Amino acid sequence: MVNEQSVMAVIRATRPTFRNDNDKVAFAVHAIFLASGCVLTATGPPAFTDAAFSSPSKDEISIEGWNELEDEYAYVYANLEKDSNWKKVIVKCLVMNGKLLIDALTDENSEPLHLEIDVEDIVNPNGGSNYSTQYRNLDTLVKRLGSGIFSKLGGYSKATTSNPARAESESSERSSVVVNKPTSGIPELPGPLLDPSGGGLSGDGSMLLGPNDPRWLGVGRGPGFEGGQPGVPPGARFDPYGPPGVPGFEPFRFVRNPGRPGGGTHPDLEHFGDGSDFI
Repeated sequence: MVNEQSVMAVIRATRPTFRNDNDKVAFAVHAIFLASGCVLTATGPPAFTDAAFSSPSKDEISIEGWNELEDEYAYVYANLEKDSNWKKVIVKCLVMNGKLLIDALTDENSEPLHLEIDVEDIVNPNGGSNYSTQYRNLDTLVKRLGSGIFSKLGGYSKATTSNPARAESESSERSSVVVNKPTSGIPELPGPLLDPSGGGLSGDGSMLLGPNDPRWLGVGRGPGFEGGQPGVPPGARFDPYGPPGVPGFEPFRFVRNPGRPGGGTHPDLEHFGDGSDFI
């Protein structure tokens, strides 16, 4: 990307001779095009002819004669980028009322691009002999040409400045992408395993049992199963008696002993009558 430092490097390498402040700004415009990758094919009086712009030649020339005319400057550049939709551009600069009027026209456009630069905003009047001190706000000139000329040339990838609209669009696209990351090591289940309010253990849809719940029928509460004792399903029997003739399974052994005299306490909690501490 072209910036103030790369443009100043071109100026120092070329070592131009300036007659006045207008020369300084006009040459800085030329340095920006060179730093952007363009090749100078004509400048000075020859650049004002139709032949310089229409010629297919891409041969690079020197900067000699670039400020030969008074208050007028012209440059013709060739574009060597293969994917670009234009091959040549002519840049004309005219000094008027302390401004440098810049017009750029490519071989694919019918209307030139226009830009006005205040000379005193770019040039340092007490700059001395060093090129870097002869300019002030050179970065402003770079940005102005980037937004006013290069961004509108079309198909030219080496823009001098970034496109704010494109950067904002790319930022919005990145922020709209949602990355799903696990918040813990426990995977999230698709739903509850049991639902107390419905879909539970029986046909009525609930897993909560109340005192009048119909599921108590046949389990010791209510009328039980039809045709049998309460709580006993048909065909079931309770047989606490062992096989006939087997010692230890006589019927009388499964009868509770009568309550001990002298108390209303539950038989299982009364003390033995012999004064023993055993319960």
